[in-house]
Amino acid sequence: MTDNTPHLIESDGLSMHYLVGQRQVPVLRDVTLRIRAGTRVAIAGPSGSGKTSLLLLLSGLERPAAGRIRIDGIDLGGLDSDGLADLRRERIGIVFQSFHLLPSLSALDNAALPLQMSGASGARDMAADMLRRVGLGDRMHHRPSQLSGGEQQRVAIARALVHRPRLLLADEPTGNLDDQTAESVRELLFSLNRELGTTLVLVTHDMDFAARCDRVLRLHDGALHETPVTRQPETLDALPA
Repeated sequence: MTDNTPHLIESDGLSMHYLVGQRQVPVLRDVTLRIRAGTRVAIAGPSGSGKTSLLLLLSGLERPAAGRIRIDGIDLGGLDSDGLADLRRERIGIVFQSFHLLPSLSALDNAALPLQMSGASGARDMAADMLRRVGLGDRMHHRPSQLSGGEQQRVAIARALVHRPRLLLADEPTGNLDDQTAESVRELLFSLNRELGTTLVLVTHDMDFAARCDRVLRLHDGALHETPVTRQPETLDALPA
């Protein structure tokens, strides 16, 4: 049966390099990619293979040396820096390996920040609801220094999803967590993917984590290759109350 779900991400011929002194070091070479809305896709590969660079391009935080990216039908190449910021604020959530929470703000205010920056009404109420969804209903008035690493990552996830983005980009979201906490965050990401229908694209070194996605893409020498997925059994626990 043909899948008629539209592509949320379309990229063609992406290339990217960094300058090291006077030398150009290629990072991505002619990357073409299609990702359907609502799916979850893992990007794997060795360190330095360009995984994070690809996520930065998809978010509009970096621009390619060549090629085109369309997110939800919008050509990123036609947007200036303000347009890219608007796109992220409206349609994209980003979770980094380091939590990037503002230390002077409570969990609630950190989670509400994207909505407050866009001038949305009811920002704190929506942030409180998302914090309850990620299991932090009783911790929302604590500052990051009063939270564990896993709790801080949950705040970061709540912040990334509070505006109900069409796309969630996650860069090694469990990389700084112990095994038990990492598994809790994995389950949370997948549960939110199911509940909200958000497309999930994650970078990970953990192939067991990757195998629980719909697709696994491997980067090697700057080129992208599809890897057959042997799906792992999934825990279908409900989200925390």
